[in-house]
Amino acid sequence: MASYKDIFVIRHNDLAPGKGKILISEPFLSNIFFQRSVILLIEHNEDGSMGFVANKKTDLWLNDFVVGLENIPHIPIFLGGPVSPDRLFFLHSLNDVIPGGIQIGDNLYCDGDFESLSYYMMSGKPIAGKIKFFLGYAGWSKNQLIEEINEDSWLVGNTSSRQVLVAEDELFWKNAVERVGGPYLTWINYPKDPLLN
Repeated sequence: MASYKDIFVIRHNDLAPGKGKILISEPFLSNIFFQRSVILLIEHNEDGSMGFVANKKTDLWLNDFVVGLENIPHIPIFLGGPVSPDRLFFLHSLNDVIPGGIQIGDNLYCDGDFESLSYYMMSGKPIAGKIKFFLGYAGWSKNQLIEEINEDSWLVGNTSSRQVLVAEDELFWKNAVERVGGPYLTWINYPKDPLLN
């Protein structure tokens, strides 16, 4: 007897994962960290892979943890993934004022000099769409991500630094699926749990 997954089956695409690419979760993935998620890959090589879930905002604010940010607009913290959930990471497009970051894509950097970052934020300069904070990260051991892609858990896609820095919710997942297009457009209409329909 065919399962509900056979009714909605769509295979992964053939775009190779790599630094700066995104992973788009298949529509029925139920893991709390990864359901309807989009992950920006920060690293992908023969030793493993690392990325941040870009569209899962927590109810935490950076202002509550960093001294000196009490009087500026609230800065959300995103759930980067299940690994090292007590470690703070950040992405930004400000390499000219925050040195030491690792380039991920066009005008997109990971981490860098935190003192310069703090000075920038406390000076009242714009943060929205320029800096994004994450607790934890998503990680895969050697060959694990490729196995998950081959098991149809992920599509690989492209994005811009702007899209990653402003993404907040499931709408980013839908937009990422739309950019891949083709047969994957039907994913947008799939229920999270088809057994509830």
